[in-house]
Amino acid sequence: MRNNTEHRQHEILDQILNAGRIEVKDVARRLAISEATVRRDLRSLARQNRVELVYGGAMVPRNRDFSFQSRPVHEIEGKRKVGRLAAGLVQDGDQIFLDSGTTCFQMVPHLKMKKKLSVIANSLKVTSELGEISGLQLIQIGGTYRPDRADTVGPLALSVVEQLRGYKAFIGADGLSPDFGVSASDLESAHLYRHVILNAQETILLVDHTKLQAPSLYKITEFDLISRVVTNEHPPDPWPEFFKHKGIALLFPEQA
Repeated sequence: MRNNTEHRQHEILDQILNAGRIEVKDVARRLAISEATVRRDLRSLARQNRVELVYGGAMVPRNRDFSFQSRPVHEIEGKRKVGRLAAGLVQDGDQIFLDSGTTCFQMVPHLKMKKKLSVIANSLKVTSELGEISGLQLIQIGGTYRPDRADTVGPLALSVVEQLRGYKAFIGADGLSPDFGVSASDLESAHLYRHVILNAQETILLVDHTKLQAPSLYKITEFDLISRVVTNEHPPDPWPEFFKHKGIALLFPEQA
């Protein structure tokens, strides 16, 4: 129970770091938990001076101390390392899919020098960042727009994915488990990315080390469909042996 609580609160902290402020109802929907649970977690985080409570939600503390600051900075740096390593797997002329998560977004600065690249994305942040790059082809997947994530999901997005083949898929995750597989914290993302993976030529999983601690609620895929895992540090046991058994290549900074 403690691990589940810690993992959930970590997810909430990630959302606050990325957005600056969150609403209880949005977090409850995204993590598929009750608003009462979100409020309880926010009160716990506020007692630790890690968030500041505001009407309807919470925000980054205006007077946060170094201990709070160092953890988010470490997490961002971990995602940047993953993004840099993953971008190194992209060759000129490749066709790639990038999901709308913050880890995959860290690939974007390193893709701008690639030549004749085709990028498929359901993230408006990705396409707006790459939209003015000469010689780069962008395919923006339409669908139901989610303002909190600046991405698109739903049946229309899925119908576009069903018409695409031959790309490398770069997919993030909210949690991993050797038994459950790769998982997300919301159903719509899990459903869309499962189909992205099924139609991909190969799938590369991008996760910082915190995602190796526990599964999220909604399964995206089994590990049998993953060809490579990129992370920001050497994974703890039993992950290295598990990935080796599954034939999944492992990439982290010490190897780069």
